[in-house]
Amino acid sequence: MKKKKGRFSKYLRPILKIIDVGIINYFILSTHGISVNSLVFSISLSIIWLIISAITNFYQVFRFTPQIKIFNLIIIQYIIFLFSIFSLVGIFLSIDFQHNLKRFDNFQSTLIISSLIISCIAIFKFVVYNILLRFRAVFGGNYRKTVIIGTSDQVQDLANYFTRKKEAGFKLKKIFTKKSNIKAIKSYILENSVDEIYCCLTSLETEIINQLTNFAESNLKDIKYIPSHKKIYSKKLSHQNYGTIPVLSLRTIHIEDPFNSLVKRSFDIIFSLFVLFFLLSWLTPILAILIKTSSKGPVFFYQKRNGYNFNEFNCFKFRSMLINKQANTMQATRNDLRVTAIGKILRKYSIDELPQFYNVLIGDMSVVGPRPHMIKENEKYRSTIDKFMVRHYVRPGITGLAQTRGFRGEIETDEDIINRVKNDIYYIENWSFLLDIKIIFSTIFNAISGEKKAY
Repeated sequence: MKKKKGRFSKYLRPILKIIDVGIINYFILSTHGISVNSLVFSISLSIIWLIISAITNFYQVFRFTPQIKIFNLIIIQYIIFLFSIFSLVGIFLSIDFQHNLKRFDNFQSTLIISSLIISCIAIFKFVVYNILLRFRAVFGGNYRKTVIIGTSDQVQDLANYFTRKKEAGFKLKKIFTKKSNIKAIKSYILENSVDEIYCCLTSLETEIINQLTNFAESNLKDIKYIPSHKKIYSKKLSHQNYGTIPVLSLRTIHIEDPFNSLVKRSFDIIFSLFVLFFLLSWLTPILAILIKTSSKGPVFFYQKRNGYNFNEFNCFKFRSMLINKQANTMQATRNDLRVTAIGKILRKYSIDELPQFYNVLIGDMSVVGPRPHMIKENEKYRSTIDKFMVRHYVRPGITGLAQTRGFRGEIETDEDIINRVKNDIYYIENWSFLLDIKIIFSTIFNAISGEKKAY
């Protein structure tokens, strides 16, 4: 039996922790000076930093970790660290950061120091992360040899991922079909020093999976399993133990966490009030005049749509079409004759959607979430598109991840709705406050530049 092959991460994380603690001590001691009290304060803060990082998994960053998650980790770490440093300043009453920051009071000085610490640590973290990405992509270093065993669409998708994402650092050596000889597979893995084994659960018999698992554990190889699911989206299973019985849940919805729900709802209220008071308060009368002079009919248009838990609600918009009988049954199409002259401008820059901030304020919608469809469309797709109803696990949004990735507006092919559902489910399973902020900025940029399917 060979020893388990070492990884840079085995040494990298301890080194990163040492450097981060060094940054903390540098700023504390350089701003207050070296004394017994400041040394005790600095050491205490270093210990607290390591405890917080263990709780938040601050150093659990892998080669496949998206940068938005790293941002999220940094924000969480900073907030908790900030409270900790203020608490310690209260305990160590003689600590005075004004020693080198005389222009500021002690509160401001503490805030500046803590912000400088987290900024330096964040910059260093991203520098290391991107250096490793470049190192893997350009030089082919720090890679892991892999084999995949089985046959399915997921197997091919994973193989394409290994080949395409060179910066992730995986080198696919071979794909074995379900008919491959088990002894030949084991020999190949040992002879080629394969690091990770990926088994497709849908195409392999239980006995084969058990043999491969025992083989991997006996030879200190990492073994991972490709689960059974269709190509339309990626599932995120969560694991709990009921006594000694392991139980898997289909997906984890982070927005349902009480704290996350409070954060998201508070942001929705604050953001919608800001738009209603500082934008729509003066823009609505102007648009009302333009809409009324452009065509006969009301200024606002509302339409029944399905939201959270598939409940119906009235979705508000500025009217952009002529009054027509097909308004609630036919989606807008390219060069749609129903769209008015002012309506074309409203739709191009998504201005017609602004009244939905009232829907956000009263709780029917969120600023970010899966876009709600017409009732007729929902009835059509809930029976034809797999997992379509998962979109209704959360409040619908004025904008969403699918919209920022180009899957908005008219549904011309099944691929359009499949990709929309895929992105919506990804958003539900991977929600974070920073992801919402990123989507909002992307939406604003797209609205200003104008989108191809905004008609």
